[in-house]
Amino acid sequence: QVQLVESGGGLVQAGGSLRLSCAASRSIFSFITMGWYRQAPGRQRELVAQVVSGVTTNYADSVKGRFTISRDNAKNTVYLLMNSLKPEDTAVYYCNALVSEVVPRTYWGQGTQVTVSS
Repeated sequence: QVQLVESGGGLVQAGGSLRLSCAASRSIFSFITMGWYRQAPGRQRELVAQVVSGVTTNYADSVKGRFTISRDNAKNTVYLLMNSLKPEDTAVYYCNALVSEVVPRTYWGQGTQVTVSS
């Protein structure tokens, strides 16, 4: 069992920055993937960024060049640095992890609201 706890959301003006954090309840060293999804009102949840096998990073086209994902194995934490925020980045951001267990299992955090004002 893994708990994921997000923090760092809030209200920011367009062009501003925020850093989200996701702390896992145990070592993330062996996590298959760890990353961030977001869901805006009336829209499906979408992948924002993820780290695969601790090495490869994937980003949604809409955030490339503005967002950076990183992980700190020592702190069991993954971060999402969001720069040049736009109103369309407004959403609930969810931390996600795919963990290698007897059967690989997906875990979700509770979500953190990011609101970008124009």
